[in-house]
Amino acid sequence: MRKAMSQRDAGWGAGPSERYEELAERFRPVFAEIRATAVERDRTHGLPHAEIGWLKEAGFTTLRLPVEAGGHGASLPELFNLLTELSQADSNVTNALRAHFGFTEDVLGSTAPEWRARWIAKIAAGETVGSGVSETGTAKVGQFDTVVRRRGADRVVSGKKFYTTGSLFADYIHLSADDEDGTTIVAAVPTGTPGVDIVDDWDGFGQALTASGTIRFDDVVLSPDLIKPDPARFPYAMAFFQLVHLATLAGIGRAAAEDVGRLVAERTRIYSHGNAGRTADDPQILAVVGRVRGNAYAAGALALKAAEALQRVYELHRDGGGQGTEAEAERAIALADVEVNQAVTVVTNLVLEATTILFDALGASAVKQGLGLDRYWRNARTIASHNPRIYRDRIVGAFAVNGTEPPRQYRVGTA
Repeated sequence: MRKAMSQRDAGWGAGPSERYEELAERFRPVFAEIRATAVERDRTHGLPHAEIGWLKEAGFTTLRLPVEAGGHGASLPELFNLLTELSQADSNVTNALRAHFGFTEDVLGSTAPEWRARWIAKIAAGETVGSGVSETGTAKVGQFDTVVRRRGADRVVSGKKFYTTGSLFADYIHLSADDEDGTTIVAAVPTGTPGVDIVDDWDGFGQALTASGTIRFDDVVLSPDLIKPDPARFPYAMAFFQLVHLATLAGIGRAAAEDVGRLVAERTRIYSHGNAGRTADDPQILAVVGRVRGNAYAAGALALKAAEALQRVYELHRDGGGQGTEAEAERAIALADVEVNQAVTVVTNLVLEATTILFDALGASAVKQGLGLDRYWRNARTIASHNPRIYRDRIVGAFAVNGTEPPRQYRVGTA
């Protein structure tokens, strides 16, 4: 297989570290295979079981683990830049692994040594985790309808989750529920446990292959070793999960830019009222291609810059906060949230514009389903609907004017 072009040679700029290209080269052949099937899978609803399997075999799901534990020791900027490259191949696959990488951060930041060691070993062995947090029922904000009850010596969970992204492809489900006293319980439930039913009923017009549908838990027994000792998430969780979306959007932008550039270069038909004998020489067409590419470049640069802020938080909290004072660590969390929040609207606007105007550089044939160009806008619009961007500018403005720190949690429910 021909060696993939480096990020720098492709015009997207240098990676986040001196070793980044060496790290990325391991995964780029897999990314290329994933991209080769993306249009057809989108058209036929072909879920990416095989594609995620390829990534597991290549060690992609162990990126953040220390080298001595069987991982790659990737920094957060390296991780997010690789997620951008993966999203350039297929944003569905990135979204399907979002919960897994978040769970990995929970493991790395855990202060419970036995639990941490157990799950590092599982992740190093290639096991993955999907999402079982969100609900669409009547629970109030901050509460769950899914409940863990005591039954004799056992704890059993019953309820229904939605937006269970990635769980259909995973070995475990990261479950959040309430116990009978209203205390939050967090557990990792094996997907094959009796009473667990995962349904691919996500019917969104974008990100259609993420299996972000329903999971039902019917008196599922939770053994003690599955329950996380501390239900709290890692301190930069909100910024992390939103930044996965920004990296995904940046990758969609890159894919759209490369497709429109290639299609314009291949185009032989022209309009009589155009500006050149070849579409590839028409300055108005070239300006559109340049705008799409510039938007994608800026989106990637913003995502990478925000990832640096998360790395600073991680380093301050590493090893129980031994790298800095508590006040420094708390301030770093707030500033990382600010950086991500102020990137959200900009990145979203850049990519939604890029995935819309790319059609202005092409003819009517560009809307044919075989090209799959519409999936870029559909996927970007769907991702942009998570944690609505309309609140982000207000949050950043409140920080800039009044010093108000961003909220630490984003939860959905009834008032």
